[in-house]
Amino acid sequence: MGRLIAFDIGDKRIGIAVSSLVGDLAMPLETYFRKNIRSDIEYLVKIAEEKGADTIVCGLPVNFDGSESVQTVKTREFIDKLAEKTNIPIVTTDERFTTLEARRLLIEADMGRDKRKQVIDKVAASYILEGYMNRSKSNERK
Repeated sequence: MGRLIAFDIGDKRIGIAVSSLVGDLAMPLETYFRKNIRSDIEYLVKIAEEKGADTIVCGLPVNFDGSESVQTVKTREFIDKLAEKTNIPIVTTDERFTTLEARRLLIEADMGRDKRKQVIDKVAASYILEGYMNRSKSNERK
């Protein structure tokens, strides 16, 4: 497994996380505040290339029962547009509960609401990436 970058794609913000160079840790990188589709995609492609990502992992928001929602469709459309602008392979992964886990962690760390809003998306992206890496390692062992 090479260097991975993960995106937690929301309507207002996109959380970004990267794997360590050896691919064993998922680290929150930044929260990008969306501007417009063209600028958003240009920025994400640029950062993926700068970080030397071999794969882009995008969280796919699904309902608690696993069914698709309006947000799932919007996210897939964004990912399709992203794929048109990069040669880096893109994979999707279930992102259920990642934002809830990130929020729980930040509340336990006694982080105030305003500060949480600034970092929650990049923390959620790191959970998305960590889950993907764990599933990939588990599949390699089989």
